[in-house]
Amino acid sequence: MLTWPDYAVLTGSIVVLLAIGFGFTRRQHDTVDFFLARRRVPGWAACLSFLATEISAVTIISVPATAYSENWEYVQFFVGSSIAKWLVAFLFIPAFYRYDVTTIYEFLAHRFGPASQVTASIFFFITRLLGSAVRLMVAALAVSILMGWPLVPTLTVFVLVSIVYIALGGVTAVVWTNVFQALMFLGAGLLTLVFLVTQIDGGVAAILRVAGEAGRLNIVNWGPAPGAPDFWRRIVTDPNIVWVALLNGIVGSMAAFGTDHDLMQRLLTVETRRESQWTLSLTPLGTLATLAIYLSLGAALYTFYVQHPQLPISRPDEILPHFVRQMMPAVLRGLMLSAIVLASIDSPLGSLSASFVTDIYRPLLVRNRPERHYLLVSRVAVVVFGLILGAIAHFFSAFDRILWLAFKIAGVTFGSLLGVFLLGLLSRRRVADGANAIAMLVMAVVNLVLLVLSETHVLDFAWSWLVILGTAGTIALALVLSALAPRARSG
Repeated sequence: MLTWPDYAVLTGSIVVLLAIGFGFTRRQHDTVDFFLARRRVPGWAACLSFLATEISAVTIISVPATAYSENWEYVQFFVGSSIAKWLVAFLFIPAFYRYDVTTIYEFLAHRFGPASQVTASIFFFITRLLGSAVRLMVAALAVSILMGWPLVPTLTVFVLVSIVYIALGGVTAVVWTNVFQALMFLGAGLLTLVFLVTQIDGGVAAILRVAGEAGRLNIVNWGPAPGAPDFWRRIVTDPNIVWVALLNGIVGSMAAFGTDHDLMQRLLTVETRRESQWTLSLTPLGTLATLAIYLSLGAALYTFYVQHPQLPISRPDEILPHFVRQMMPAVLRGLMLSAIVLASIDSPLGSLSASFVTDIYRPLLVRNRPERHYLLVSRVAVVVFGLILGAIAHFFSAFDRILWLAFKIAGVTFGSLLGVFLLGLLSRRRVADGANAIAMLVMAVVNLVLLVLSETHVLDFAWSWLVILGTAGTIALALVLSALAPRARSG
């Protein structure tokens, strides 16, 4: 059970978070301050901020759960993801700095027109709200287990804290709270792993033996050999085969890092294009350290519960919170609880507000108002998006295997987003603005139908192919529709 030292550590962590938000309130004079921090954030801080945003509570809770119940094959996605970061650094970031954008969807307006910009922004709202709701629900579920609170009050606290510090301090507060969050979940995870190893008979050697014999340390899934009778069926249906995982890690992460403004916003707060590129290029080192800690926690938890079969075990997504509550000492338990809470409080409210005000409200709804007006609307948008996020998170509380759920949601729209960005970055053709919007919508609907058919077992299709299919389909359909448009007008 939690004790007063645990609550003291948690309270102190939240106080630091709110203090950062209040501390930067007076520096917010306009939307450039609120959304870009005047591009004065140091590169190392932006790097840790990106890491904290990329990791979130899903990593802290669901990566150990996946290693506990399955294996380490998630590392295959990390390799593809690291390649994607370098591609984004040298393909996407130069274009965003060249056009001096506040949100990355402004690039699409410069390149194609307002329809592409608005469609991409709306897709971002949908994808980021749903994906972040999954992350928020994971953390709230873990904290409700640790603290014995009902789920709804836990969600409410998380949402309110997020709204307060982001609405006050803008992206500057977001970045510096992210730095605090990253240091907390790296430190707390490492200390928890060290403590867990001391509770296992035989220590590290026992983990390697017990978890290894059970296949919990398997990293590479080679899949069937070429020419095998089930080769193509497995390639289409198994997302963990190494070649499929690498390909999806590259394409999916390129979509996540290059077309999702929540992550890219951190990279736009540094002064120069080169500094932004180096910031993103170095983040795989932080991601690798985090995965090493939390995958190791999963293998160690498996070994611990094999050695202690008398202890109660719940569903995999609750295994780390249960261990923290049942076995860990005071203060250390509070540190791990704080890491989970802080990772959940890191929300996309700042980037959602930025996209709404910059891509929709200012250019389409209310033009030529003073900056004070847009700053107020930005803060109101943070509140509204926060309430929506909390409601969606509560809806997802009935789902299991949360790590993959977040990826499946992103798969529906990320392909459309990546397709239109690649058209703008790689093609010199002037693709029709409306053709882009139609292509994005069509491929999102196609991917949604495929995902539903797959989840209901009507169609045997791996969700990991959705982003690839959506990207290729959006590019092809936009080019075809753009080529047909002049003929339709002439006829």
